[in-house]
Amino acid sequence: MKKPVHLNWIELSRAALRRNVASLVKLAGGRIVAVSVKANAYGHGLAEVVTMLHECPGVGYITVHSIEEAAAARAAGWVRQIMLLGPVAHASLEAVIDLDLEPVVFDRTILKKLGRLSNRTKKRLKTHLKLETGTHRQGVTDKELPLFAEIYRQYPYLGRPYGAGMHFANIEDTTNHAYAQYQLDNFERMVKLMQQLKIKPAVRHTASSAALILFEKTRFELVRPGISLYGYWPSKETYLSYLLQGGRNNLFEPILSWKSRVTQLKQLPADSFVGYGCSFRTTSPTRLAVTPIGYYDGYDRELSNRSYVLIKGKRAPVRGRVCMNLMMTDITDIRGVRLEEEITLIGRDGSEVITAEDIADWAKTINYEVLARLSPAIPRLVV
Repeated sequence: MKKPVHLNWIELSRAALRRNVASLVKLAGGRIVAVSVKANAYGHGLAEVVTMLHECPGVGYITVHSIEEAAAARAAGWVRQIMLLGPVAHASLEAVIDLDLEPVVFDRTILKKLGRLSNRTKKRLKTHLKLETGTHRQGVTDKELPLFAEIYRQYPYLGRPYGAGMHFANIEDTTNHAYAQYQLDNFERMVKLMQQLKIKPAVRHTASSAALILFEKTRFELVRPGISLYGYWPSKETYLSYLLQGGRNNLFEPILSWKSRVTQLKQLPADSFVGYGCSFRTTSPTRLAVTPIGYYDGYDRELSNRSYVLIKGKRAPVRGRVCMNLMMTDITDIRGVRLEEEITLIGRDGSEVITAEDIADWAKTINYEVLARLSPAIPRLVV
């Protein structure tokens, strides 16, 4: 059987990923680098990204959100350390041992069960405490720390927490980093309390992508970059703060391009309606290209009549509502478009570029969501 021609696919640049990793390792300055591959590697494809990371010097850890993601990373051949950031069902705790994971703990019941499990299996378990410093999601308060310390003392195979970490609430969305400093002060105070309770962590980690880029004092012994691995800035404010500190925009390059093909060409007269809801009406003879991409694939319905795609190196506006599996673009001014012509939804075509930030602006969201919502069913090709 002949190899099928993809009508919808994602390309991942191995060279761009290596460059991004090199930038992160340089910023880390010798600290442990734990890159995030949660949410299907921010929509890029967990298995493909993990496979490429094996080839990148300086990456000793990955971080995941769930047991399922950790299992997928192991299945893809990742043999190095995995930090498990999210919650674990009580019935699934044995998988923490089986997959050799380092869970981030914020619940006493879970810690006790992990203690019993480690004692029963006689396997030392590296745990990390998530400290509540002001984000008010997952986290252990300073008042709870003595109770956690007592649990660590009860279970010798737990020893003491290997790590302590936190997450900044407002380091990306502003150029005023007073609240981030407040959280950092809380973190350092709580780590001192851990030391007094004789559960001093071996490694501390607070640095997300924005913190790693902007503030050396957040880096401690381990850093946890996320979206920057994939070539994107966490926000416009982070980029502005970086420039105000004298930085240059040569750190990261997007590794993902999203492609499709023209599957039908249509010639419409003036005063023709396009798509559901009759939301677009032609004012002159119009040539449309239909392509098999829709909101099922992660192309947001909010992009209807707002966004552009690239065809033959030119921008073609989206016309009508984005459907579940189809969308229409205006190619009236683009000559020579043929059936199965390549379309770029995210990426470069000639001198034109559409980024995840562009899509996010049109869809009134953030680049994280645009990337993370790319359907796992879309084929990922490493190039």
